[in-house]
Amino acid sequence: VQLQASGGGLVQPGGSLRLSCAASGSIVSIHHMGWFRQAPGNQRELVAIINHGDNTNYADSVKGRFTISRDNAENTVYLNMNSLKPGDTAVYYCNAKVDSHRVGISTYWGHGTLVTVSS
Repeated sequence: VQLQASGGGLVQPGGSLRLSCAASGSIVSIHHMGWFRQAPGNQRELVAIINHGDNTNYADSVKGRFTISRDNAENTVYLNMNSLKPGDTAVYYCNAKVDSHRVGISTYWGHGTLVTVSS
């Protein structure tokens, strides 16, 4: 199973970005998909997560500004980020708990995508 993330970049404070992450491989089902981020000198932290029932959970710091969604048919998760702040600057990582034909249930990480919020 591979996770392919895209959508990072440079944006001014108050701006918006949309991250995407597509899972591919011999997937039976996806239990949850989510986004984590890691800023320089900080530990990796949960940003948002969505399960197979579309239940969501957000970090307090992004509630009301970020929205996570998923397309089950495409095995893709999205993160719409609005009202971005310099404190949102980090490398964002896609995460998924996947049941695959090959190894059963396991957790996977995508490569990071850099989000920089700066004027």
